[in-house]
Amino acid sequence: MNTCTDLLWSPGRRELEDSNVACFMEWVSEARGLHFSDYADLWWWSSTDLPGFWSAVWEFYGLDAVTGYDEVLGDASMPGAVWFPGARLNFAERCLARATDARPALVSLAEGGTPVETSWQELRRQVTDVAAALRRMGVGRGDCVAGYLPNLPQTVVALLATAAVGAVWTACSPDFGTTSVLARLQQARPVVLVAADGYRYGGRTYDRRPAVTELADGLPTLRHILTVDSLFTTPTEPWSARTDIEQQAWSALPAAEAPLEFADVPFDHPLWILWSSGTTGMPKGIVQGHGGIVIELLKALGLGADLRADDRYLFLTSTSWMVWNFLVGGLLHGSTIVLYDGSPAFPDVNGAWRVAEQTGATVVGVGAAYLTAVEKSGTHPATEFDLKRMRSILQTGSSLPPSTWRWVYERLASGVWLQSICGGTDICSVLAGGSALLPVRAGRIQAPALGVALASWDSDGHPLTGEQGELVVTAPLPSMPLHFVGDADDSRYRASYFDMYPGVWRHGDWVTIDADLSVVVAGRSDSTLNRMGVRMGSADIYAVVEQLPEVADSLVLGVEQPDGGYFMPLFVVTTDGIALDDGLRERIATVIRHRLSPRHVPDVIVPIPAVPRTLTGKKLEVPVKRILQGSPVTDVCSEGSVTHYEMLARFADFAARCILQAQHPSGCRYEM
Repeated sequence: MNTCTDLLWSPGRRELEDSNVACFMEWVSEARGLHFSDYADLWWWSSTDLPGFWSAVWEFYGLDAVTGYDEVLGDASMPGAVWFPGARLNFAERCLARATDARPALVSLAEGGTPVETSWQELRRQVTDVAAALRRMGVGRGDCVAGYLPNLPQTVVALLATAAVGAVWTACSPDFGTTSVLARLQQARPVVLVAADGYRYGGRTYDRRPAVTELADGLPTLRHILTVDSLFTTPTEPWSARTDIEQQAWSALPAAEAPLEFADVPFDHPLWILWSSGTTGMPKGIVQGHGGIVIELLKALGLGADLRADDRYLFLTSTSWMVWNFLVGGLLHGSTIVLYDGSPAFPDVNGAWRVAEQTGATVVGVGAAYLTAVEKSGTHPATEFDLKRMRSILQTGSSLPPSTWRWVYERLASGVWLQSICGGTDICSVLAGGSALLPVRAGRIQAPALGVALASWDSDGHPLTGEQGELVVTAPLPSMPLHFVGDADDSRYRASYFDMYPGVWRHGDWVTIDADLSVVVAGRSDSTLNRMGVRMGSADIYAVVEQLPEVADSLVLGVEQPDGGYFMPLFVVTTDGIALDDGLRERIATVIRHRLSPRHVPDVIVPIPAVPRTLTGKKLEVPVKRILQGSPVTDVCSEGSVTHYEMLARFADFAARCILQAQHPSGCRYEM
């Protein structure tokens, strides 16, 4: 049960009366005669009357003036729900609907640089020129255009131009290794590659022209390369020796001779391919549609995050993380989106707040790991930076320790609205997140998102309240995948979400939903700790262990053994090279025992130099568990798709010495 001591923020008059969701409730009351007393009442209606809610969102955001439709939900089954049959929407057209506004559409900033503004008119002009170039290349509906690009204005333009002509966009950040990029793009079969010559990160520059040459050699469907000068401005030799590929410089594209035309596409026409991490097998190519993304991001960013046209919206991200697409969705609201090409920790740990100050950002999105790192640094950003314009922080990627929630209000911005959001690439949106109508309490996501029939279920499919269970969604969402790339019979799609509960989406997280609708996500359910029949979330252990000043990072795993045994090691990265001696091990075990339970105490505590993570910051729990169970590193993930890839060989050696060949793992000398 929540107590008043958890309270960090409460909505004021502006939120309760003038926020987007408050205005929506008033509009629904006037237009539909439906009256809701609070957010819980509104959410219940939104998640049970899908045609009523989604048609209200459609009208509230003016889509009824754009296109009609036959019905809201032609088929409500999962997978396979059919949304708004008869409607025709183009994502790029909706993003550029406010292209006459005087405010900038984009503000871009590179490491060590100064902000550069791009007006709405200039954005539309650039999209017009690139769309014309794509059409000259023969790109049409259903063709794939791939980006190998950092977070640049050109990346936004390339996406919008691709959508404008009805083609399918996909992207990989240039910090991905070529093997990882090819594992994705070979499935997508692009005809055009838009590639940057390099990128900046952490004070260094990285020339990626040799990587583009490798990509061209590995993509037989490729016919054109459009080169973007990000680092170098001098003419270069062709990036590919293939004579069947035409190379053209972005900077040399001629002006379009005709106005911008948008392909007239149906609601479920493929818009883009997003990719799973690829750390549990071949990356899944998740295809989402124009209409589903338009209405979902209007709802999620508008009614959830309360994004407005006068906001400057910054998300610290690479182009491979779905939050980059979530950032571009700000254009649907007429917001100015802020693009930062670089490390949030450059030139020091407070780099993100420096960018927010320079660009006047009002809504700032960051990963949980970054916020925790700034907390541990001991700095006080509120005294170093002018963050008065920042009214909200979006936090995602993983659970946030309660102490970090409090740190945000004590040391970063006392009046800020901290929105912790849970969602994913699978829907390119939010399942549970913020509401301007609800208080913020430490350690708790405010509520399920509107329109999301979110629930916690036990293994038998019974709903739970106040108890941890599987995160499920019991009714369809417009932005759920149309299909996976190369999955003709939808077998991989069904196996990913619907095997455990047929017809119900299982997201793969442990979740607790309290009676007040507040939500706690406790880590991936496919990496569950299950000791003596008791299931435990890894996030609970991280929240305790990583508050110790001697611990910089950690990784806990539960490893089922062939003889029926269960081995639970905790790997620890110490702060500033502090020795993990018996005294520190005992302190760690003691705090876990006292704060959690004896069952949570690991079998061994092992020092490691670094925790490997996906490139979006998630700890590599499942892949490392598979290695400890004997899977070869090459079967688990490829180099370039994770940070600290070298650690995986160490875990394999650790498994060989201390787990796979040992009758009693506790007798092994645990060192890495």
